[in-house]
This record gives sequence, structure tokens and C-alpha cells, in this order.
Amino acid sequence: MPNLPTPTAWRPNLIPALILALALTACSGLETDPTQDWSAQRFYQEAKTALAAKDYATAIKHFETLEARYPYGPYADQAQLEIAYAYYKDNDLASAIAAANRFIRLHPTHPHVDYAYYLKGLAYFDDDRNWFERLFTGGDLSNRDPKGMRDAYDSFRELVDRFPDSRYAADSRRRMAYLVDYLARHEIHVARFYYSRRAYVAAVNRAQYVIANYQRTPAVEDALGLQAMAYGKLGMDDLMQDSLRVLEKNFPGSRYLADLRPRQTPESETP
Repeated sequence: MPNLPTPTAWRPNLIPALILALALTACSGLETDPTQDWSAQRFYQEAKTALAAKDYATAIKHFETLEARYPYGPYADQAQLEIAYAYYKDNDLASAIAAANRFIRLHPTHPHVDYAYYLKGLAYFDDDRNWFERLFTGGDLSNRDPKGMRDAYDSFRELVDRFPDSRYAADSRRRMAYLVDYLARHEIHVARFYYSRRAYVAAVNRAQYVIANYQRTPAVEDALGLQAMAYGKLGMDDLMQDSLRVLEKNFPGSRYLADLRPRQTPESETP
């Protein structure tokens, strides 16, 4: 039988070897961060490259790391705004709105804060225009909750009010005009719903709201017509006739007139 070393003889030599082996194994499993020596400019350039390639996750990651490592200076400020844009392009609209709001809160006087308002408006605007709705309603949003559209309108309006000469002001005004028409059509949709349920007072109230608040939209014709119809159902003939007179004056060719006006028969000719 060979002479084997006693435990006290070989254990001290084995323990350092095991420790060294474990250390080498651990070190081999660690990955070096390739960005550890990047400057703020390098982060920004790499993020913009990823953004151009539509690799939005990588772009967001680089922008966020830039802001964390270099929290002061123009690159960090711009990165915050670019993050909002990257989220918007990635269709993460809630995150885009949150990022835009954060930029506005932190940099209310920034030279590009107008873009944050514009981007926030776009995100609210697009939030309701999902693929399901475009597929099944052809983009007609009048039967949806208009909260997102109101938020979009408020964002565009704040941009236009605060920065009337902004490069984004003209497009914001066009979108505001669309949104006003949409909101008016939404109210008409609700008025028709109430009318169909014989809730005529509620239908009148909705119609009056459109007449008072959306005077320059095509929905006013429908509002006057529905108002007259609801008054007729309520037996308020005088108010119905008042609505019809206003309708006839402003929309002489309205289809509601033919339905609500009594047909006039020509006088018989005297022999």
C-alpha cells in the first residue's frame, strides 16, 4: 500500500489551489462593459445611430446610460428629449408622454421645450388611433372616449400659445382644427345615442353644447337638427320652430329641414 499524505500534510496546499481555480473561473465569467470608457458624446452618437436604424431599445438604453453617467451638460438634456422621441417611435406612447412631461418639468425654458409639447400632443393623438380602430371604423374616432384627444388638443394649444413662432406651430394648428371637428362629432354621436334612447332632454343638452362651443364646425348642422327633433319629441313646438329657423338660415339645404318642415302644398289655381 503506498504511503499517502496525511490530511494535515496535503490540505493546506489544496485550499489555495481551489481558491485560485474558483477565482479564475469567476473572472472568466465576467463580461467587461464595452461602454465603460465612452464619453457623453460617444453615447449620444451611438444612440443616434441606433435611432436611425430603428433599434429603439438600444437607443433608449444608450440615452439613459448617458444621462446616468453624465447628468450635467447639453448631452444629458438632449438625451432626455431624445428618449421621449425614441419611445414615441417605438409606439410606447405612455412612456413617451411621461418622458416629455419630465423634460418640460425639468427644462421649462429649454430652447427645444416646444418640441416636447409637440411630441406629447402627437403621442396623445396617436394613442387612440390603434390598428383595431383603423381596421374596423376606418379611422372615425367619434364613438370613443375623447379624453386622449382633449389632452392632445391641450398640448398643441399650449405649444401654439407659448411658442407661436415655433417650427411646430403650423402643424399643431392644423391638428387642433382636426381635433375640434372630432370633438364636435363625438358630442353629436352622444346626442344621437341619447335621442335613440328617448332621452330627449340629454340630447338637447349635448346639441346645445356643440352649438355653443363648436360654432365653426360642420357638426353644428347636426346639432341644430337633433335639437329640433328632440324639442319636437318633447312637444316644445315653439323651441323646435326656433331651431329650424336658425338651421334654415345657416344651412338652407339641410336634410333636417325636409324631414321636419311640414310640406307646403301649392294653392289651387282659380278658374
